Amino acid sequence: MSSTDGLSAPHHGAIEANFDGLVGPTHNYAGLSSGNLASQKHSSQASNPKEAALQGLAKMKALHDLGLVQGVLAPQERPDIHTLRHLGFSGSDSQVLQKAQQQAPRILAACCSASSMWTANAATVSPSADTADGRVHFTPANLTNKFHRSIEHPVTGRILQATFNNDEHFAHHPALPNVEHFGDEGAANHTRFCHEYGDPGVEFFVFGRYAFDHSQPAPKLFPARHTFEASQAVARLHGLSANAVVFAQQNPDVIDQGVFHNDVIAVGNRNTLFCHQEAFLNPHDVYEQLNQAMQDKFNIIEVPSSLVSVQDAVSSYLFNSQLLTINSKTTLVVPEECRHNPAVWGYLEGLVASKMPVDALKVFDLKQSMSNGGGPACLRLRVVLNSSELAATNENTLMNDALYNRLCAWVEQHYRDRLTEHDLADPALLDESRQALDELTHILKLGSVYPFQRTP
Repeated sequence: MSSTDGLSAPHHGAIEANFDGLVGPTHNYAGLSSGNLASQKHSSQASNPKEAALQGLAKMKALHDLGLVQGVLAPQERPDIHTLRHLGFSGSDSQVLQKAQQQAPRILAACCSASSMWTANAATVSPSADTADGRVHFTPANLTNKFHRSIEHPVTGRILQATFNNDEHFAHHPALPNVEHFGDEGAANHTRFCHEYGDPGVEFFVFGRYAFDHSQPAPKLFPARHTFEASQAVARLHGLSANAVVFAQQNPDVIDQGVFHNDVIAVGNRNTLFCHQEAFLNPHDVYEQLNQAMQDKFNIIEVPSSLVSVQDAVSSYLFNSQLLTINSKTTLVVPEECRHNPAVWGYLEGLVASKMPVDALKVFDLKQSMSNGGGPACLRLRVVLNSSELAATNENTLMNDALYNRLCAWVEQHYRDRLTEHDLADPALLDESRQALDELTHILKLGSVYPFQRTP
C-alpha cells in the first residue's frame, strides 16, 4: 500500500473515547462460542451477573479517573422473546420460555446471552478525519458466525443512534447482509492508526478468510468469522480513501489455536502495533504496508513465539488489552490473568522496563468477563471525536462520578449474584431484566431502544 495522500490536515482537539459495554442481567456461561477456548472451558458453570457488571463499571470508572473520556453502552434485552417467537415458540412470555427450555434449551441459552457486553464487536467506527463526508461513521457488526450474536445488531444500531444522535456529525449504516460471505465482527478485527487522534489516519482491517475465493488459505479446525469482503464493504460505506486502508489476513494456524478475533493476538494505538509474531499471514508484507501508509513513523512491537507462545497469549489474553495514551504516556491495560502467567508477566515487565514504547501497565480483575471469553479490549468500542462531535454525543452516556454511583446502585438493585442455565427460563428473570433495562434507558436517556418498549 502506498503512502497516504492525506495525513497532513489535522483536526485539532480530537480525543479517543472508549465506550464500554455494560454487562447485562443475564450474564451466564452457556459455552456458546466455538473457537473461544475460555467460553468453552467454563461452559455450564454458575455465573455472577452482579459481580460481572460491577467489575466492568470499576474498569470504566478507573479509566475515567485517569482523565480519559469513557462512555457506557447499554446491553441487549435478554431473554430475547422476540427472536424466540420468530422461531415458532408461542403463548405468553412465560410459556414461550417454558416451551423453549423443554424443546430447544440451546436456542433458549443463545437467546439469553449477555455477549453484547463485548462492544469491540458492536460496530466498526471511522472518525470524521478519515471519511469522505467528514462525519463519524458507524456500521453495526452482523456477527453472522454465531447465532447468539447475530441477533444483536438491530438493537445495537438503535443504541448507537441514541448515543450519537446528530446527523450533522454522525452517519449510521445498517449491518451488512446477514450471510456468511459478509461475516463482520466489528472493531475486534479493526484498528485505526494515526499520529494524533485528529489527524487523518490509516484504518487496518483484519480478516479471517476470503468468502469468494476458496483457493486462499483458511483455518481447518475453527471458523474464520470475518471475511475480506466484509472489510471491503465497510471501507466503502465509510467513504475511506484506498490509500489510507490496509487489509491483512489473520494467520489461519492461530485461528485454529483459539485466536477467534484479531484482538486476541494484536492491539494498536496511534502509531504503535503490539502483536504476536504469528498473528498475520505474511507478516512482513503487512508491516511494510503499514509502515508505508504511516510514512515510516510507526512502531511495531512483535512478541516472539520463543518468549510467549500462542497458547500463553490466548490463555492470558495478553493482546486483548487496551493500549492507551494517558498524559502523553503509553499505558497497557491487561487482565489479572497476565500476572499469573510467568512467561507473559516476565515479558511485560521487560517491555515496560525498556520504555520502548510502553511506559506503564495497569491490571484489572475482569474474571467474570474473562471466564466467558472476553478481556479488556473486548469490553470497549473506540470512538475518535473532535470537540464538536463530543459535544453532540449523548452526555448521559459519559462516565462521571454521579453516573458511576447511580449505575452501581442500579446493578445492586436489579442483578442476581448467581445464575445457571436452568435459571434462564425463569419468568421472574425476564421481568427483572426488563424492569432494569427500562430504568437504564431513563438513566442514559436512550429512548425506546428495546423491543419490549416498542411493542404496543
